[in-house]
Amino acid sequence: MATMNKSDQISFAALSPDCVLDALDSIGLRGDGRLLALNSYENRVYQIGMEEGPALVAKFYRPGRWSDAAILEEHGFVQGLVECEIPVVPASALDGGKTLHRFDGYRFAVFAKHGGRAPELEDRATLEWMGRFIGRIHAVGALAHYQERPTLDCDSFGVEPRDYLLSHDFIPPDLLAAYSSVVQQALDGVQRCTDRAGVVPLIRLHGDCHGGNVLWTDAGPHFVDFDDSRMGPAIQDLWMLLSGERGDMVRQLSDVLAGYEDFFDFDPRQLHLVEALRTLRLIHYSAWLARRWDDPAFPAAFPWFNTQRYWQDRILELREQVALMDESPLWQC
Repeated sequence: MATMNKSDQISFAALSPDCVLDALDSIGLRGDGRLLALNSYENRVYQIGMEEGPALVAKFYRPGRWSDAAILEEHGFVQGLVECEIPVVPASALDGGKTLHRFDGYRFAVFAKHGGRAPELEDRATLEWMGRFIGRIHAVGALAHYQERPTLDCDSFGVEPRDYLLSHDFIPPDLLAAYSSVVQQALDGVQRCTDRAGVVPLIRLHGDCHGGNVLWTDAGPHFVDFDDSRMGPAIQDLWMLLSGERGDMVRQLSDVLAGYEDFFDFDPRQLHLVEALRTLRLIHYSAWLARRWDDPAFPAAFPWFNTQRYWQDRILELREQVALMDESPLWQC
């Protein structure tokens, strides 16, 4: 099967440990040589020991993904959350107050290192606390709109990724017709869900609000990694906290909203969008893997992608989503 076009190829090949340390040195930070690569595929993220003071985290942005303005817009949003005393991790202002730096063709930002554990999302009190936390983020997110970052919608997360997959040779020929048919049915289902929800407000979101991006301490949660932040409906930052059978998700959502609505009103029409947003995420994820396939980290980390079994499973998954999108929402709106 074919790989990505060379014009889409992204490479971190030159980002050696020496390059990382030299980049920090260029803004006055002296690493002591201890480098730990953290779990990130879209960007390259390192915990770096310092000659003086605690270890720092440096994020090297994937070239070509975001413009400088879009990165700085996200940095500004997170800093605004900090100023409202919301526990998030902002990019550090260094080298004359800048949060985005350049070295040897790479763009990078530096963050304070924050520890913590994964949240216990099975615990009702934890879910309510998470709801309060996200409600506070959304209250700030609703105060202004992104100008440089995109909107999470059917075109950007569904139609465009679908078109990319169908125009490249990732899907096995004997499954192409089946995938093309079911993904169109899925997008039609997304449109029906959107029609039932009607016009809902779009706000600045975290964008990738799952347990892996939350660090929990005795003081409570704090979010990391706003790299996927964009405009979208508030429910996008809530539905990924839900799991299990329908009854489980109804209870979990009730717990989350019990805290959320202390700080931000929730429009129940958005419940029509839960399975639609899940469907769009599934389509977008396949296209994300396809676009990154020439990055050597991806075949090593996702060996099951680009196989017959992978696409068979995606067809079945989307068929299930088509049915779920025509069910009633978790609560009756």
